[in-house]
Amino acid sequence: MPAPAFKDPNLPVETRARDLVARLTLEEKISQMVYNAPAIPRLDIPEYNWWNEALHGVGRAGVATVFPQAIGLAATFDTALVHGIASVIADEARAKHHELARQGYRRQYQGLTFWSPNVNIFRDPRWGRGQETFGEDPWLTGRMGVAFVRGLQGEDPRRPKVVATPKHFAVHSGPESMRHQFDARVSPRDLRETYLPAFRDCIVEGHALSIMGAYNRTNGEPCCASVTLLKKILRGEWGFEGYVVSDCGAIADFHLHHTFTVSPTQSAALAVRNGCDLECGSVFPSLLGAVAEGLVTEKEIDAAVERLFAARLLLGMLDPCDSDARARIPYSVVDSDPHRRLAREAARASVVLLKNARGILPLRKDIARIAVIGPNADDREVLLGNYAGQPSRSLTVLDGIRAAVSPSTRVVYARGSELQRDADGLWAERVDDGFGEALAAADASEVVVLVLGINSRVEGEEGDASASKWQGDRIDIRLPAVQRQLFAAVAKKGKPIVLVLLTGSPLAVPEEHDAADAVVLGWYPGEEGGGGIADVLFGDASPSGRLPVTFVRSASQLPPFTDYAMAGRTYRYLEAEPLYPFGYGLSYTSFRYSGLVVDRPSIEAGADLEASVSVTNTGRRDSHEVVQLYLDGDGVSGPLRQLVGFSRVWLPRGATEVVHFTLGARQMSRVDVEGRRAVHPGRYHLFAGGRQPDSRSAALTGSGVLQVDFEITGQPRDLPA
Repeated sequence: MPAPAFKDPNLPVETRARDLVARLTLEEKISQMVYNAPAIPRLDIPEYNWWNEALHGVGRAGVATVFPQAIGLAATFDTALVHGIASVIADEARAKHHELARQGYRRQYQGLTFWSPNVNIFRDPRWGRGQETFGEDPWLTGRMGVAFVRGLQGEDPRRPKVVATPKHFAVHSGPESMRHQFDARVSPRDLRETYLPAFRDCIVEGHALSIMGAYNRTNGEPCCASVTLLKKILRGEWGFEGYVVSDCGAIADFHLHHTFTVSPTQSAALAVRNGCDLECGSVFPSLLGAVAEGLVTEKEIDAAVERLFAARLLLGMLDPCDSDARARIPYSVVDSDPHRRLAREAARASVVLLKNARGILPLRKDIARIAVIGPNADDREVLLGNYAGQPSRSLTVLDGIRAAVSPSTRVVYARGSELQRDADGLWAERVDDGFGEALAAADASEVVVLVLGINSRVEGEEGDASASKWQGDRIDIRLPAVQRQLFAAVAKKGKPIVLVLLTGSPLAVPEEHDAADAVVLGWYPGEEGGGGIADVLFGDASPSGRLPVTFVRSASQLPPFTDYAMAGRTYRYLEAEPLYPFGYGLSYTSFRYSGLVVDRPSIEAGADLEASVSVTNTGRRDSHEVVQLYLDGDGVSGPLRQLVGFSRVWLPRGATEVVHFTLGARQMSRVDVEGRRAVHPGRYHLFAGGRQPDSRSAALTGSGVLQVDFEITGQPRDLPA
């Protein structure tokens, strides 16, 4: 008897999926639409758990290489690096999945369908999950998202390494405490100009094979059953053919919190009918009753299940392992030395130097005594951020400093304080417990490295950040009070202070900035983070990270957290002067920009524009530079300024490189109040340099941004929104 068509690897996956689903009972079909899909023994279909994480390494599945948190990866402004990291993650995922399957394990976090990357826009620094994103800018987020998706899935669309799942679609960025019932009201302009572009890039350009819906409603519609988002935009406009998965518990929110439906049966039917194929939750079993009541058809269920099995077939899950090279990646690649070296490179590239008064950095390696103080200095948890795996070993900042200095240098360590003090005083009997030891260490040293900040117990997802007063968010964006007091006490000693901040989101530190001699931002830097930070502190690498998000001076500069309008938010619309602007970061060398030109002074609306600029390393150190390109237009409504290009280049001292950019129509387009995207005639200003053209922060960032003007002529050119 011939094998069934779905077992023939030579047939198209669509044909195989259709054949397989036709052999299933209605009950079996519905059983496959939940994340923990059971086996179907009569057809040799093994069980499969769709819930797997790979935000910055294979997550929650035991040992894996842990790279810097996503926000730190964004600070590299390096799409090639992000692509390479995602490819490594996919290799480790394959190795772990197949080895565990050989041992008979097919559990949660052991599969090949990954709920990453998070390409929500980090619109407000109070959001605890901003650490998971690539920052506040749509263009940067889109470029990083595409690189990550392509790295995970690989270059062969018919044989993907794993499945990438951009999330959370769409208009989702807090507050965490309200996410299950919140309605994000957003204008057509902000929707199309800010919240959707990165998702579009991941789907249209990156060809992501799945997408995850958000918990919240957007303009009244639950995102996991939104006709606008799932039918009109995702499948209609973008031509998406993959599967849609709900966030965990989001379908139950329809009736429990949004009160959009009145029963699990209605919620399940609404989700499937409007385009959600897979549930992370326990409502979809109600589909059996929904079919009986005529709320959803079996044909609609068939379409969803066919999409799900098409993904499993693409991954080779129903084929013999010995025929698939993807199944033969050795387990030894997991957290291997080459992968650890890549993690070190990424950590080093993500470090942002925010202040360097009198050139105190880099530090001499032969300093007689150096004090390393602070609750994050020797903490391994803070290296990881959320959604992390478990490294086989890790380097804290203290570890990195000890390894970097000369044998004659004495490193004196004092924790100084807890990360924060519990409101009930449970973490410390006195606020200043530990201060004495820290002050003694400072007294005995030539320089103090003060390692402060927060961690994923303070900021993160609802329910995960156990030390957050606001269910993962941070309404107070300053350093915790006990750390501010520790800093002030150490500063009174008058010793040079290098402040190292470990955080996943902006911290308002204007007083600390003024008092410190240097400020270094290390994010949540991954398993090799302490080494990467030490590389920068002691000059083995010149700092080259740039801010993917604005650091405001205080929360008073922010609109209300629940307001999703972009007015007053991010560098694109912020009128007030920030503490550190988007795109900002210092170096140990200096760069000179010259010769910014465009290929012609005027173009027809819809045509491409070529631009180039020369950048020279005029300092004494070899270094990377992040060349940034911004655009604005006279009389054309839109952001105050808009990143439209960037390029990370390596420049030995004295070297010059001409950096070329191609601006396509979408980069030069604007979205009107109705949500229509078009290229408009008018005069435009193009800026190039190592930062944004931000006169508000000229004293902080210096000068050197070049400008060239060009004109767009003809009639407005409409583009897909």
